[in-house]
Amino acid sequence: MKSFTVIIPVYNEEKLIVKNTYKLIKFLRKITENFEVIIVNNGSIDKTVELGKSLEKKYPKKFKILSIKEKGHVGFAFRKGVENSIYDKIISLDMDLSIGLDFVPKCIELLDDYSIVIGAKKVGKQNRKWFRVFTSNIFIWLTRSVLGIDYDDYSMAAKGYRKKDIQRYLNYIDKESAYVFELIYWVKKENKKIIQI
Repeated sequence: MKSFTVIIPVYNEEKLIVKNTYKLIKFLRKITENFEVIIVNNGSIDKTVELGKSLEKKYPKKFKILSIKEKGHVGFAFRKGVENSIYDKIISLDMDLSIGLDFVPKCIELLDDYSIVIGAKKVGKQNRKWFRVFTSNIFIWLTRSVLGIDYDDYSMAAKGYRKKDIQRYLNYIDKESAYVFELIYWVKKENKKIIQI
């Protein structure tokens, strides 16, 4: 049976939260009814929380919004989402849904056999500015050269995790965006399976 949690950390996403939540839930219902979407508000100062609360009423048991006070602590937001999830399969996305939603069903299937699924922006469709692509490429080169980790994307979006394989690390992950790299590194050190798509 397919069951999973989608976690989306957000900051000031009032322009996207309603439209993209509708789009996401409509898509997920084509896969299964056994899912939940957890939005973790990351210190927003716009109407993100208010709109999220209205979505909770519209989609009971399918959608919830959590809040942390600090702005920009995406790693802490991810941790809170995982701690409040009910399913073992965790999928992390951006609110702008910049990676195609076809990643989700592929990821769900692969999480049967893999501890982490990496949706690589270098591999798939991407919408990023040249400077972000450039700095990302430098970071990737460094991780390959220094640590021997050979993946193309360490951003928070389009990643899949088995909760049982990452849960022990949640209290130690970086509060910022380095948590993705850390989880990949620790899980790889345990010789658990990771795949990039």
